[in-house]
Amino acid sequence: MLKARGTLEKRLASQGVAVQWLEFPAGPQLLEGLNAGAIDVGTVGETPPIFAQAAGVDFVYIGNEPPAPHGEAIVVLPDSPIRTVSQLRGKKVAFNKGSNVHYLLVKALEHAGLTYADIQPVYLTPADARAAFVQRSVDAWVIWDPYLAAAERQLGARVVANGDGLVRNTQYYLAARKYAAAQPQVLRTLLDEVDAVDRWGRDNVPEVAAQLSPLVGLDAPTLEIALKRAGYGVQPITDATLAYQQKIADAFSTLKLIPGKVTVANAR
Repeated sequence: MLKARGTLEKRLASQGVAVQWLEFPAGPQLLEGLNAGAIDVGTVGETPPIFAQAAGVDFVYIGNEPPAPHGEAIVVLPDSPIRTVSQLRGKKVAFNKGSNVHYLLVKALEHAGLTYADIQPVYLTPADARAAFVQRSVDAWVIWDPYLAAAERQLGARVVANGDGLVRNTQYYLAARKYAAAQPQVLRTLLDEVDAVDRWGRDNVPEVAAQLSPLVGLDAPTLEIALKRAGYGVQPITDATLAYQQKIADAFSTLKLIPGKVTVANAR
């Protein structure tokens, strides 16, 4: 929404700062870009920062949006016999490794009495995962909006479980540590603008969907579904927020999906 409205460019121009927008398939790839110096600031789900911190990426949390647990889900094709998470035992499940849905899958399996070892994870980007899903090369797909909304509308995908009662699905704003230290005013302006456009968007979903449709290549009705499930507004990072992130880090450490322990508070 912020890119579509162009308000950030106007405000930062007075500070002598130009804005360049770069898009990535998912959070893990975005954080690779941040680590490489390709970007200074980005927004990702709750799991990518954990994997990035474990890999030594030097960033700080600068804000977050409210939880949006219905904005991600485990889905199957409409004629799939799978109705519950427990029926995923032994099945091939596609998802982007280290993305927000990775943690949803871990918690959903745990809630169903299964372990991560009980499924066959298939690590794919959203585009490749959708192709595998359509071709029935995988049994289930764990994905987030707006890909989720598109799968529901275009493919008839059926939700087996979403984040409700399992995970928060929080969206975070991160910055390279050096950039955050050097440009605090720029980051304040950014978060102010994100918050303003978010709050406007919450009350103007049809208009937002119409604006975003040509930018993201999805029809407005699909985007409206996704937008109604999103979290709006920017909140400051709190101790409680970091404690939740620490639980995610500990879960992936226990599963040995990240090397060693991660202390989330070090990225504050």
